[in-house]
Formats: sequence, structure tokens, C-alpha cells
Amino acid sequence: MLTPAAVSQRVKSLENQLGYVLLNREGHSAKPTEACLRIVPRLTHLVDESLALKSDLDESGMSGTLRVGAISTALTGILPSVIDELSTMAPNMNIKIQPGTSSSLYNELLDKVLDAIIVVDPPFECPKYLKIEPLYTEWLGFIGHKTNSLDITESLIQLPYIKYDSLAWGGAIADSFLLENSITVRTLCELDGLEAIAMMVKNKMGVSLTPIWKGLEVFSNDINIVPIDNTRFARQVKLISHRQVGKDRLLKILSQSLQSAAGRYRAKS
Repeated sequence: MLTPAAVSQRVKSLENQLGYVLLNREGHSAKPTEACLRIVPRLTHLVDESLALKSDLDESGMSGTLRVGAISTALTGILPSVIDELSTMAPNMNIKIQPGTSSSLYNELLDKVLDAIIVVDPPFECPKYLKIEPLYTEWLGFIGHKTNSLDITESLIQLPYIKYDSLAWGGAIADSFLLENSITVRTLCELDGLEAIAMMVKNKMGVSLTPIWKGLEVFSNDINIVPIDNTRFARQVKLISHRQVGKDRLLKILSQSLQSAAGRYRAKS
């Protein structure tokens, strides 16, 4: 392990080689300069490449770091069993999981901050250098408290509506259902947090339209979950990765495990 003095000496040497000051030193603290921030992405890439050397030399292809982004429903649904399986199948694989929205994770994939993402199918055509694999379908569903005796349309019109964020790719699907059925709602609030929406419905604060994800079943004692029987309002969850990131074998292992888990997920739906 390097001492602080040794780290400082190496940074100073790098500054001399580049001809730029990388850290503003004030007393016992140091802050990155603008020049430092400009080269951070490239430095990160260099570190990743150096870490990938061990993986490249491992003939099994079972070692190395894989940075995976996942939407909230995947974090509580499909991923736990996948991580458990990979810990046995590939114990030397280091999986770094990053939560986020589909749109934010997609942008980080394009910037190569992430190697793969589990997200809602993008509502646009993706670049050819991305590999897209279907995993499973999440149906749109109406959720309301069990004490509510109104039908779906009456509930959406008469009761406060807890809106799934329109900027979320999944939220746009709920909006399209309302628009197509000419339903005007009284929005109580709008948020991108499916667990929070379900909790608010459980507490009798209103009704909502959300994807039916695996974790929703824990609220089933208090809320009614009614699937919207129309495939146009279902959302497809997919694995998207770079075709060439130098981690092909690791991505293949991840894909195989996800597809296996998705098969079990579909069988229980």
C-alpha cells in the first residue's frame, strides 16, 4: 500500500510529464483542477484496461470486473438470484451493481461507464454497436387499496392518482393508457419510485398505474393488483451491452445467468 507521501510524489511526477497542474493543494487538502477533471474519463479507462489484463490471461474467462446498471424492479426481482448463482459459478468475477432509471443507465452505457444494463426497452432505435437481449415482460397494472369498490375507470377518475414519472420510460406507458382511454385523472403527486407508489396506495392515499413487478406481491395483502390485458401497455425488460468492451466472456456468463433466471421469472408469472 502506498503512503500519502508516495502518492503525492507520483502525482507530482505525472504533473511534470503532462505539463499541467492536476491538484490545487491548500494546507492538508487537495482539490482536482479543471485539467484533472478533463482527463479523469481516460484515466478511468486506463485503470479498467489494466484490471482487465488478469481477466484476459484467465483462460476460463471467469475473472474480472463487470459494471452492471439495473432499474429498481430488477434489483429486487431478477438480480439477487443471478448474483447468488454467479458467486458460485464465477467466484473470481467482481460484479459492481449501479441502480438508476432506464434513461440515466442508458446514457452511462453509451459513455462506457457501465458494461451492461438491465432496463426497459428504449423507445427509440439503439446504435448497432449495442447488443440487446430480451429478458422478460412486465405488464401494466392498476393498483388500488382493497377497500376500494370502484372499477378501474371510476377509480382513476374519482380518486387521487399517484403518477409514475412521465419521464421514466415505464411511466410513459401508463400515460399512453390514460390517453387512449380518454381518462382524465386528478394527480396527487408524480414520482419515479415504484415501491414508494405501492406504499402510498397501501396507505389509502390514492390509486396508480404501474408495471407489475416481482416485488409488488409483498403488498398484495393490502392492495388489489389488476393486470391491464393488452400487450401494447406491457413493458419489455432487456439486457443491453457493448458488443466490444473487452469483456465478452464475462458478459456471456452474465447473459446466460440472466436468461436462466428470466425463464424462472416467466414461469412464475
